Order: sequence, then C-alpha cells, then structure tokens
Amino acid sequence: MSKVDVVIGCFYGDEGKGKVIDYLAGEADVAVRATGGDNAGHTIKANGVKYAMHLIPSGLLSGHTTGVIGNGVVLYPEVLITEMNNLKDHGYDIEKYLKISEKAHVIFPYHRMLDLALEKVRKAKKIGTTGKGIGPSYCDKFERSGLRMEDLYAPDFKERLAELTEIRLGLLKFYDPETDYDTMLNFDEMYETYKGYAEILKPYVCDTITLLHKALEAGKKVVVEGAQATLLDIDFGSYPYVTSSNPTIGGILTGTGLSATDIGNVYGVIKAYSSRVGEGPYVTELKDATGDRIRELGHEYGTTTGRPRRCGWLDLVTLKYAKRVNGLTALSVNHLDTIGAFDTIKVCVAYDVNGVEVEDFTTNLDILNNAKPIYKELKGGWSNIADCKTFEELPKDAQDYIKFIEDYIGIPAKFIGTGAEREAMIVR
Repeated sequence: MSKVDVVIGCFYGDEGKGKVIDYLAGEADVAVRATGGDNAGHTIKANGVKYAMHLIPSGLLSGHTTGVIGNGVVLYPEVLITEMNNLKDHGYDIEKYLKISEKAHVIFPYHRMLDLALEKVRKAKKIGTTGKGIGPSYCDKFERSGLRMEDLYAPDFKERLAELTEIRLGLLKFYDPETDYDTMLNFDEMYETYKGYAEILKPYVCDTITLLHKALEAGKKVVVEGAQATLLDIDFGSYPYVTSSNPTIGGILTGTGLSATDIGNVYGVIKAYSSRVGEGPYVTELKDATGDRIRELGHEYGTTTGRPRRCGWLDLVTLKYAKRVNGLTALSVNHLDTIGAFDTIKVCVAYDVNGVEVEDFTTNLDILNNAKPIYKELKGGWSNIADCKTFEELPKDAQDYIKFIEDYIGIPAKFIGTGAEREAMIVR
C-alpha cells in the first residue's frame, strides 16, 4: 500500500506549485486535481512548449501519468475540452490518461453571469473574483441543487436544467435588473451545447474514488496537485477575500475520496518572497519601487487572468500558520534567484499590532489591517544560480537564507527553485 504525495500552496497562490508537481510526476502513476475550477492554473514547460493548465492535472504532461479530475472540482466543460484538444494536438494520449469524477459539479453560463453580477453589486466591497462562476457553482453544490457530471447523462437532465435556469434567471434579474439576461441566456442553445459537451466527455467520466484507492492498493505512486493556496481557503484564509473551496489538506481529502491515513509527504510551496492577486489584506505588501522590481524580476502576472500580482517580502508568520493547518512535512522554495537580485533582503518574523508584538497568524481582518511587519534583514546579492545542482554549490548567503526559513518553520526545504526553467531546481 503506497502513500500519497500532496503539493499545497502556502500563501495566496501562484507560488510555482507546477514545478514541484512536474518533478514528482516524473515518477508518478497518477496525478489528481482535488479542488477549485478554471480560476486556478499551473504553468508548465514541456518539450519546449508552455502549457497553462487550468483543469487537467499538469502531472499528465509527463506522458505516462494518468490525470484525474477529482470530485471536489467544479468543471466548466468548454475550458476542459479546449485543454484536451490542445494536449491532443501536441501528441498526448488523452483517451488513455484522463479521468473525470462522476461526482464533479458542472459550471453553467448562469454561474458565470451570477459571479459577475454579484461582484457588481458589491461595488467598493468587491472580493476580486475571476468571474468564472466558481463561487455560484459551489453555492449550488452546498445548496444541494447543483448538477454533477453524472447528471448530464440522467433522463431528467433537461428538466432539472430548465428548473435551475429559471431560478437563476430570477436571481440575475434581482441583482442586476439593467442587463437583458433573457437574451444572454438562451435555454435551448445552452441545453444543446451541454448535450454536446456531455457526449464528448462521456468516455472519461468514471468512479475516480475507487480508481484512486485501487491504485494505492496496487502500490502505484499518486500525487495530488493543490490549486490556489492556504490563505485563499474558505475556512482558513483571509475571509471573505478567499476562494470558494478548501485548497488546504482537508480539501485534498474531501475532493478526492482519499483518507487521512493515505497521506504521506505534504510539500508546502512558497516563493522566496510573496505575492497576491485580488483584494484582501497582505501584511508584507510593498507598494513602492521595491515591490515593482520584485514583480518584474519574478514575472508576477496571473496564469489565469494575466492580472499583475501584488508583491512583497516573505512572511514567515503566515508560513508557520500554513505548516500548522496542512501538516507540512517539507518546503519547496521557488524564485531564490529572483530575491537574490537584492543586496539586502527582508523577512517578516512577527507583526506589530497596535504596539503588541505578535508571532501567530490570524485571519481576523481588523488585526491584519492594523498589523505592521517586523523584519529581519539578511544578505542578498546572488542571482545567477541556475547552474547550481546541490545546496552546497549555492552562494553562502543564499544557503543562509534557506537555513533561516528552515530554522524558523522547523521543516526542511526539499526543493529549491534556482531559475525559470523546469530543470533549474535543487532536490535535497
């Protein structure tokens, strides 16, 4: 009986999880996506081609790994089929290596419309949603009216979809009476489109829970790819500026059907600095030339949205929280080369909250909005480290930076990203 390796983002997403997943997938038989929708993405470069994977597990790019879209994912068929076709065009055997949970919920056009309408109503209190219908789809799931993949093949699919569409149209008109949603949302066209999607996807839909457990029982190697990250978790993140699912360790279990005893290594992924997209608190954010320089050096623009990311120094208070919540066993530190371009690097080791020094993270917005970072300064001055193959080959100041993080958090850095290329990574 083998154990599952899990890859989880520790901050606000965009930490470079794909690089670690790409490495682990080299030996994995199965790679699983457990939560979220096409509001997330991993960017992987394989055989000279860059792929932005929004729904299909990026581990599938190994060429021998089965990609599983788990039951915790909310799935927009148009995006999925586009990804499938792109991979087929580049020679990947999707028919053999892609599986979709019969229990995964489906996103419909009215979910996306509701997402945008609700954000419009919030005005100055907007959350910063991507507008891809993720939240409204999860609302339907927990309100027990959502449609799952298996429902697309049920005899009463049309009847259920018609009923849901009528109710959601009423909500849309209530939130945004100025928009002509009757014209925008043509039921017959939508139904026929989704009938077509269902036919295309039917060969891939299966009982992925049984598939995963049989793989483990057979001794196969399984990797679960986290989407988004800890501080975007609906329960443990900076609520309400979060995603609509649980991208922490709990969501890995409920989004796959795996059990707690199936989990082996839990790798927490960070950058050697920090970043965030969208609204919400961000204690170490740098709204100055230093923040701008980090953004440009690290090419900090969203995989899914293209939005420029907010950037700042590394926050170890937050990282300690992510370790506790997820039970991290090791770290992956990316962009060490990027942060090394600065002669002096700052690392947040505590918060000053109204004159009181605090070392434990909280999601309380009043506290976070009044928190000022307390920094420890470390030496930088390295950048071209892509040729370093071992930890010992890194410049001493770069080694000291990694050791400082390890000592503060209490777990080792297993992976260290030293450059943009997939091969530019030290594995310890």
